[in-house]
Amino acid sequence: EFVGPDGERRTRRGFFARVRIEEYGPGRIRPHERTHPGPKEDRLALTRATRTNLSPIFCLFADPLEAAWSAIEPSTTGEPFGGLSDDDGTEHRLWRVEDPRVHELVSDVLADAELLIADGHHRYETARIYGDEVGGDGEHRYVLTFLCALSDPGLAVFPTHRLVSGLDESRRLALGEALERLFEVEEVSHEQLEPPPAAPGIAIGYLDSFDGRPLRLTLRDNAAVDAALPDHSTAYRHLDTAVLEALVLRGALGMSEDDISHLRGIAYSKDTNDARDAVADGRAQAAFFMRSTPVDLVQEIAREGESMPPKSTYFFPKVPTGLVFNPLQ
Repeated sequence: EFVGPDGERRTRRGFFARVRIEEYGPGRIRPHERTHPGPKEDRLALTRATRTNLSPIFCLFADPLEAAWSAIEPSTTGEPFGGLSDDDGTEHRLWRVEDPRVHELVSDVLADAELLIADGHHRYETARIYGDEVGGDGEHRYVLTFLCALSDPGLAVFPTHRLVSGLDESRRLALGEALERLFEVEEVSHEQLEPPPAAPGIAIGYLDSFDGRPLRLTLRDNAAVDAALPDHSTAYRHLDTAVLEALVLRGALGMSEDDISHLRGIAYSKDTNDARDAVADGRAQAAFFMRSTPVDLVQEIAREGESMPPKSTYFFPKVPTGLVFNPLQ
């Protein structure tokens, strides 16, 4: 049970299980965004040292009839096996499901389900690499997973804002020219920097240290996106983070895939106030304020076999490390 960054109280339901590690693919398991390289190396070293999954990946699956949760829910009527309240005020409650009939029913429900990684791409890729290192079959071919239905009423996605630095005079001018050419520019209040979910078209908030005015950017014409992303699906071309990356980060500022993946000139903030403060205190020269990505768009892009730009989603709250461990030997 949690209160999201939007102030709304929700209860998200899900369950822990071991999931067999497979290659990404249709009908199996899919990533939904590209990952940065660093954390995978750190996590692999940790897995080698502990031979244990200490933190789960977080996966979504389609279960419109709630068959899995209907089977599990009776096990949650008694006192929890354990629980905690984290620093965000989120209440985590954990029950044991010991009935093998429930295990079998849930396994049957998910047998043909496609899993979409919501959070934990690095952990999944690390588990796959570690499994191949050990070789053969066994416990190391499974990964600890928290599973949540796409239709769960407590499933919440929030935005991650982009912080830009390293802008010399020429790049600053190129950025300003591109924004004026590609977007309708409207001055808004600081409180309106994060566009509402229902804002039409591609809408992005913008603030920089040069002009200082909070602005709303609305894409003028989809033709620019179509030209920049000709090999991508329609769904991908309607993704705010993809449009920003293609037209502004890569197009106007000349960032490469390597720059973005290694955080050269770009950083991220999950908090609107922090992103505003980053511009004010000099941690960033400019900030782009994103809106949350709808879950159905995440799913549609994944079905196309495409991966979103890094940090396109923020599934809140994160599943804590340490609630459940999964030994790999």
